[in-house]
Amino acid sequence: MSQRYGSVHVGRDRAFVVRLQRLVTEDDRGALAMLRRGLRGAPGNEPAMHKYVVPWLGDEKGWREDVYYLVASMFAFHPTSWPEDSDDKDPNLGASFARLSRSDGGSVEAVERRFTVLLSTHQEDLHAQLRHAVSLLKSKDVPVDWVLLLSDLRWWGNDDRSVQRRWAKAFWGQTP
Repeated sequence: MSQRYGSVHVGRDRAFVVRLQRLVTEDDRGALAMLRRGLRGAPGNEPAMHKYVVPWLGDEKGWREDVYYLVASMFAFHPTSWPEDSDDKDPNLGASFARLSRSDGGSVEAVERRFTVLLSTHQEDLHAQLRHAVSLLKSKDVPVDWVLLLSDLRWWGNDDRSVQRRWAKAFWGQTP
């Protein structure tokens, strides 16, 4: 396992994402389609997803439960993951956006605006902004570290905004 994961939930989060990845490798299009239906509304509102998400929830409630539904639906839409052997020690969503801003044909300013909006989004509205963000990443085949995203989203609403600051450092923190 990579050193980049620090959450106490890492084992379950990793197993959950591995299970999602298995749906792709087994070409389980039906399951992936059911999970993608979760993109249509608030996390957890699509009953077809429960079969794939509920076994992984443990005692999670509220927002911490919602992040599993959110990640499952976004993963089913864009299952491209950062490689485990990546040199990037913290391939959070800010790093994905940094890669996107360096991709061909994109507007750095537009990516930066979208990323800034994402960072300022309140937890209750985050699912909609994340869907847009992942759609943009998918358009350029930019990977997402799904385990790390699951962990980061769990702490999105913290007063210290440490997740948002880490993402910002990954996006703007390149030393000239």
